Amino acid sequence: MRILKFGGTSVGTVESIEQVVKIIGSKKENNQVLGVVFSAMGGVTNKLIEIGALASKGDVEYLNILKTIEERHISAVKSLIAVKNQSATTAKIKGLFNEIEDLLKGITYIKEISNRTMDLLLSFGERLSTQIVTSTLNDRGIKASFIDGRDIIKTDSTFGFAEVDFNKTNSAINDTLNNADLIYCVTGFIGSDQNQVTTTLGRGGSDYTASILGGALNAEVIEIWTDVNGMMTADPRKVKNAFTIPEISYAEAMELSHFGAKVIYPPSLIPAFQKNIPIRILNTFDITDKGTTVSKETIQKSYSITGISSIDDISLVNLQGNGMIGVAGVSAKLFTILADHKISVILISQASSEHSICFAVDPKSSEIVKEILEDGFKLEIQNGEIEQISVQHNLSIIAVVGEGMKASSGTSGKLFSVLGKNGINVIATAQGSSELNISVVIGKKDISKALNAIHETFFQIDGLTLNLFILGPTGLIGKTLLNQIEKQKEHLKKQKNLNLKITGIANTRKMILNPDGVSLQNWEENLIQNGELVNLSEFIDDIQALNLPNSIFIDCTANKDIVQYYAPLLNSNISIVTPNKVANSSSFAEYETLRNITTKRNVKFLYETNVGAGLPVINTLQGLINSGDTIIKIEAVLSGTLSFIFNTFDVGQKFVDVVKDAKAQGYTEPDPREDLSGMDVARKILILARETGINLEIQDVTINPLLSDEAMQAANVEEFYKVLEKENPLFEALIENAQKNGEKLRFIAKLENGKASIGLDKVDKNHPFYSLSGSENIVSYTTERYFHNPLVVKGPGAGAEVTAMGVFADIISLSSFLA
Repeated sequence: MRILKFGGTSVGTVESIEQVVKIIGSKKENNQVLGVVFSAMGGVTNKLIEIGALASKGDVEYLNILKTIEERHISAVKSLIAVKNQSATTAKIKGLFNEIEDLLKGITYIKEISNRTMDLLLSFGERLSTQIVTSTLNDRGIKASFIDGRDIIKTDSTFGFAEVDFNKTNSAINDTLNNADLIYCVTGFIGSDQNQVTTTLGRGGSDYTASILGGALNAEVIEIWTDVNGMMTADPRKVKNAFTIPEISYAEAMELSHFGAKVIYPPSLIPAFQKNIPIRILNTFDITDKGTTVSKETIQKSYSITGISSIDDISLVNLQGNGMIGVAGVSAKLFTILADHKISVILISQASSEHSICFAVDPKSSEIVKEILEDGFKLEIQNGEIEQISVQHNLSIIAVVGEGMKASSGTSGKLFSVLGKNGINVIATAQGSSELNISVVIGKKDISKALNAIHETFFQIDGLTLNLFILGPTGLIGKTLLNQIEKQKEHLKKQKNLNLKITGIANTRKMILNPDGVSLQNWEENLIQNGELVNLSEFIDDIQALNLPNSIFIDCTANKDIVQYYAPLLNSNISIVTPNKVANSSSFAEYETLRNITTKRNVKFLYETNVGAGLPVINTLQGLINSGDTIIKIEAVLSGTLSFIFNTFDVGQKFVDVVKDAKAQGYTEPDPREDLSGMDVARKILILARETGINLEIQDVTINPLLSDEAMQAANVEEFYKVLEKENPLFEALIENAQKNGEKLRFIAKLENGKASIGLDKVDKNHPFYSLSGSENIVSYTTERYFHNPLVVKGPGAGAEVTAMGVFADIISLSSFLA
């Protein structure tokens, strides 16, 4: 024997009712069904509440809404039942609507709608839908009998949320549902008290009705048919990777239901739990799916948690005071007051010092709670024993549920770690000794971000997803980076279970944001055609407003203006990866501000490519310092352009020709003086100095100029070349003198004894910089551990490919931090 229950969406349309009839028919053929419970047609209950409120105000608009509801039901009858059999059902439906109209007319006279009257009004939703399905079944040759739930579900007179009298109810059910040849179609949600007055079992009470029937009749299973494939690991509207939980225990289902899972109504589990009857949650519109089975015991799962649930909007009431410490009875008095006023408490948390108790309530009752507690604790407040009763609004609760937590250590640590890494502040927390549920209270604005981050961390169904926002994609580095990501993403997915999602792109003209990801197949065309006109401030605001987990901002520009947004992004727990040197080479105060934010917010600011493009210059330096080594001296060739120039310059060549050749090959800026001035090198040695803990400003770096004042002040590049031609004997003398002594010219940056300098120097064949070639960069670290043989990092120091590769490596390193 089976009890079936169909929700509002399952009986919401003609097509869905046809599917319901098909399901019932197939069950009947296998002698598997006896009772079927129905909710009101989807949306009807809310409409009845609306017209009740309108009628109580004397607003005749309720008549138009009522007419629409009636037409919907009559239309269903005409579509579902053969013409020759329609009249009887149509008459019953019209009769019910006449009763509704009379009831509403009475409400308009007294201009009031009590809970008792509202229960009667709402009962019509289930009575109408059940009548239509019963008639449809009979019309299709399936013997069905209409059962008014008020005749079998006996309750007290708590209107709106009646308590069931199970002795009377079970007796009535067994006396009424006693013919195995019939399909009993029962109105869900409604009952009646000892005076036969209509009551309701609370919203979602149709599930309860089905469970009551199942318990009374000792059903082998109760099937709850809805519009989703069972209970999900999280709300699929908020978490796209949520999936169906095949099996779940009663206790787990109760916890998930209490904390917002809408698929099943918490009290409906109680009669089934008492009789150890499995409950199956199935999809009316996907009968091939196995759904979820709720039972006393389940098989061991692959994950430490079973599901994540949430209540989106709660208020947190906090009662605190020194007078509460060690005083017995405060909690008892608090919850007695709440119980006397029928205030439901969602979550409770108390500090071990007993200095404060906080609890979560529905926001609608929060101010009333504050008033009744201030009144109830009036004397304690006057005496200073209780300092204040405060209320925090715009909060949410997330509950991580699962019996697997009992056998799995570190669940709490994992939960709080992922919240912390995503900048989600935990305001309160509660965990029972059963280790079945860990609940946290967070800001309402972070609910979607938190759910996705937690789900991704615990279930890892589709791996870790990084949301990347790229500024400067049309520049050499940005475009190269996107190409590298496109080529490597399948490998990263397969080998590291890592997803790189380009969520936002912006250049100097257009910007585009898409939480579902921007396709890399046609991103340039998409940006041009569909992108909005760029507004850097709006782009940053939109990134913060999206509030996506594991967000990374990638600045592939040399833009000075963008740096002002680094601090707000980091404060929003959005990590930053950039080759842009401006932030790290500006004032030391600004440099230190960013470091302080990263420490405070536990967020990452990565800039390996600031100094050596793709070379591990900064990571190596940080590794030395973090391992306890002491930096004595740093020497470095940090300009790929200058390295190429002095690796190419030889006796018999004009220096100006070498510079022109470097520009022709793309090694210099459009104006080569930007490279030859040494300012870029000065910024890089400044960054390295600061990494060692030295407080230097850019003006503290000694620059031994390579070019004369006349060359630097030339009106344009062509005039600059003329000055170099004139000054060629100076450079010729330098290269001849170097070669004569078996030396080579190198433009070297140095950091020693707290002082930084840059300039042209000569090195002999014993020096590690002697063997440089092409555009190679090199950094030599002399430390306490590497004193006689300095640690050397050498390799290509310029070019879009290696710089983009360095940025890419920083992004990948963040995946380990965020996982």
